[in-house]
Amino acid sequence: MLGLWRFHRAFRRPSGKLRHMISPVARFVRLLMLTLLLVTASWSPASAESGPTVLRDTETELLFRDIASPLAQAAGLDARSVNVVLLNDPEINAFVATGQTVYIQSGLLAASDNVGQLQGVIAHELGHVAGGHAIRIQEGANEATGITLATMVLGALAMAAGAGEAGMGIMAAGQQAAMGRFLAFTRAQESATDQAGAKYLAAAGVSGKGMLEFFNKLQNQEYRLAVYAKDSYARTHPLSSERIQALRQKLGNDAAWSKPVDPRLEVRFQRVKAKLIGYLDPRQAITKYPETNRSIAGHYARAYAYHVGAYPEKALSEANALLAEAPNDPFFLELKGQILLEGGKPQEAIAPLREATQRAGDTPLIASMLGHALVSTEDAKNFAEAKQVLKAAVNRDNQNPFAWYQLGIIYDREGDRGRAALATAERSNLEDRPKLALASAELAMRSIPQGSPDWLRAQDIAMVSKTELKKKDKKDRDR
Repeated sequence: MLGLWRFHRAFRRPSGKLRHMISPVARFVRLLMLTLLLVTASWSPASAESGPTVLRDTETELLFRDIASPLAQAAGLDARSVNVVLLNDPEINAFVATGQTVYIQSGLLAASDNVGQLQGVIAHELGHVAGGHAIRIQEGANEATGITLATMVLGALAMAAGAGEAGMGIMAAGQQAAMGRFLAFTRAQESATDQAGAKYLAAAGVSGKGMLEFFNKLQNQEYRLAVYAKDSYARTHPLSSERIQALRQKLGNDAAWSKPVDPRLEVRFQRVKAKLIGYLDPRQAITKYPETNRSIAGHYARAYAYHVGAYPEKALSEANALLAEAPNDPFFLELKGQILLEGGKPQEAIAPLREATQRAGDTPLIASMLGHALVSTEDAKNFAEAKQVLKAAVNRDNQNPFAWYQLGIIYDREGDRGRAALATAERSNLEDRPKLALASAELAMRSIPQGSPDWLRAQDIAMVSKTELKKKDKKDRDR
């Protein structure tokens, strides 16, 4: 399924494989390190092979930008450098990795009741970004490893002296102490980040009620899933009850506490949430937004649910109902164009997609869908406009592999094999396929004039792909 929700594999999880070691001492170290890697994995994006994919949608990304920007400024970050990315994962979770990117999983967005709750989550995650926690977490791992190594030496000495059981006991106790120290380190980071997030909300003039509401939601889930514990010793995060208690007094004293949620942001949030549920879970969407629900969110959710469920006439009827309410809304126009395009009517899709592109300020994702429609007509008279639209789209956002795919089709139809190969290299590079990216980049370099900007770009992709292939070969040898 291609359309408003664009998705592609963009991330790799660091390998958890370690070299095979045969001594009892080494096995204990290996066990601890594997455990630490499992814990720290929550700080890293999912793997390209098995992890969640990125969901891209212009309306959603604009909402994320607008609710995150004041919080980023309050955190002392450059709002233009902060990025909030949506992942297709039903788990209620959010995290940061290195850099200034916050990852929101689709389950969390769907579980949020209002925009204030989502803002509270983003404020918390920006606390991790501002605190450099994705980098500093290695400090906690190093400290835990130091404890393990020290007890390993003592245990080995005891075993060498003939006290095998005592030596094994020392090492086991050391492993437990090391893990306890590491978990205490992560809990301290989380508590500090809660306080930082509350500070950012207050500085941005956003009520902290949403943050507390979301922690109450997590606490209810702990009870429901029977994962509630009396203490937080064996956890990477403090208990929700502890977090709520620590935050309630601070947030309640902020001037922004009684400030209502921005109604315009709330409307946008409910739209985005509805279209996400409709796209990812059509059955739930029809239940949650029955046909008696004539709201914008209801029409939106059902339009996607019917479209994904292959009921094009019903989907188009819902899209038309949205356009009857707001005929110039670029995202409603985009939706209608998508339904027509993916329903096998690319010629009819061009007009609404062209208007959507213009009214949305030539946003790259919508423009790339217009390019797709123009190419799909198989009419050579549309290729010149498609080429112009798609080149502009990838110049503004080169992280869209599908736009590169469409552009490659046009170059191929024109007989420009070099740039068709370069477009394939760009797409393969984004999709984490270094072997194909390398082969395509080398083919492009043989056809494109040496030293030209496109030739230099192909050379860059070839170099990056070679490096990536060497890393993968090394990982395979270390397994």
